Amino acid sequence: MVRTKWLDRWALLTPSKIGVKDDISGKQYTYAEMSAIANRISHALIDEYGISYGDRIAVLSMNSIEYLFLYFAVQQIGAILVPINYRLAPREIEYILGDCNAKLLVLQEHFREVADHLALSSTTQQVLLLSSKTEISLAGIISDASIPPTPLAIDVRFESPCMILYTSGTTGKPKGALITNEMIFWNSINTEMRLNITSDDISLTFAPFFHTGGWHVLTTPFLHHGATIIFLNSFDAERIVELCDAENVTVLFGVPTMMKMMSETALFERTTFDSVRFAIVGGEPMPMPQIELWQKKGVPIRQGYGLTEVGPNCFSLPENDAIRKKGSIGFPNFYIDTRIVNDAGIDVGTNEPGELLLKSPVVTPGYWNNWKATEEAIRDGWFHTGDIVRKDEEGYFYVVDRKKDMFISGAENIYPAEIEHFLYSHPKVSEVAVIGVPDSQWGEVGKAFVVVRAGEQLTVEELKEFCSGQLAKFKIPKYFEFIPKLPKGDSGKILKRALINLQQHSHF
Repeated sequence: MVRTKWLDRWALLTPSKIGVKDDISGKQYTYAEMSAIANRISHALIDEYGISYGDRIAVLSMNSIEYLFLYFAVQQIGAILVPINYRLAPREIEYILGDCNAKLLVLQEHFREVADHLALSSTTQQVLLLSSKTEISLAGIISDASIPPTPLAIDVRFESPCMILYTSGTTGKPKGALITNEMIFWNSINTEMRLNITSDDISLTFAPFFHTGGWHVLTTPFLHHGATIIFLNSFDAERIVELCDAENVTVLFGVPTMMKMMSETALFERTTFDSVRFAIVGGEPMPMPQIELWQKKGVPIRQGYGLTEVGPNCFSLPENDAIRKKGSIGFPNFYIDTRIVNDAGIDVGTNEPGELLLKSPVVTPGYWNNWKATEEAIRDGWFHTGDIVRKDEEGYFYVVDRKKDMFISGAENIYPAEIEHFLYSHPKVSEVAVIGVPDSQWGEVGKAFVVVRAGEQLTVEELKEFCSGQLAKFKIPKYFEFIPKLPKGDSGKILKRALINLQQHSHF
């Protein structure tokens, strides 16, 4: 099916166009070369490893160019790629391998010692190294001229899963979100229509492949549209800033933490960013000082919103509204329907907070081997995000908070994101996160974890005075704790679960 054979089609239309530049090796790959490589891997997976339609192929690896090509090879077989977070403990990796019942584990040499401690299931007995000088490897398959580079005659169904992305599992066992060919196709269409992507665009790929952002914020949409990506194996703030001018990058992507780290590099002031039309920012709201800083460099910030199970490119704020509608995630993308409902499932009015529901061809069909979680998340065709949002008079959406992050203090619903947004406006605050903690009088009260800007001094009394009269009394955190840095995941998002664990072992 043409809708799943992007590389083959671009190899026919623009065979000599550069699709990927590997910043690690310096190699460039045309669409014709990428198509041949993916086809060669597909033949080897079928002939040497017995992979067939629907089989799961797990990957334990950091980002690599071979990993990228593997995805397209797996997709055109009709098999399913299962990226695994390489920071997980062996027990957690074993759970994922067993849950998805993987037939093959593709392993980076760096994680061989981890794999040696895994109790592989009876199904996952086959292991293929990503690269090796002495053993059969994916890199060796790519360079083996004896393997045919011809397309496979397999009709891959549009609605079939091609990937399973496991959630972090902070509230229980990880859930494997099914990602279908249809979801990836429509996410790409939505992205192109809102960001005006063309084959002349250039972007950077560096987010980890076990995270949806690594694949589907810009990587798959760019390759679907015949554009060019610069491939990095990890986030390197200095190198990314350098590449913006060196490679004439047109669209930049990062979570707020990454954008902040880029802005703090020595190269930032000397870089023009002349080619960058805008930066896509998601994961969490970007602090206003950072929006203004990038705006001064001529890089408007397009805040966005999405989930692993939906999209992930669901909302986008037009770049000319970055200042006027600060904090907004903008409008839903073209092929996405929305509702905002209260706890009774009734649609709320303008500027009233409620849970965001989404309906679209980019919504997951469910969770692998977990019908209970599927039925809880998808009801009457609507995906329940668990995020609290509001919509203003002009139709702009704002994330108020995660439903699970909300806490109740004296019968008042408290949304930490609102308090965090205000505290970020203090000139001495570098980072902040607010959680609810137990309180004998009010049930729960707020506690703010604050990172002070380098070279500055700040006291609890100063912060309380700053909040006084600016926030309702019940919203002002009762406790403030200064810490050197906030705990973050590999995607750069703040890990509030880690803060909850931290406060349980501290005294206020």
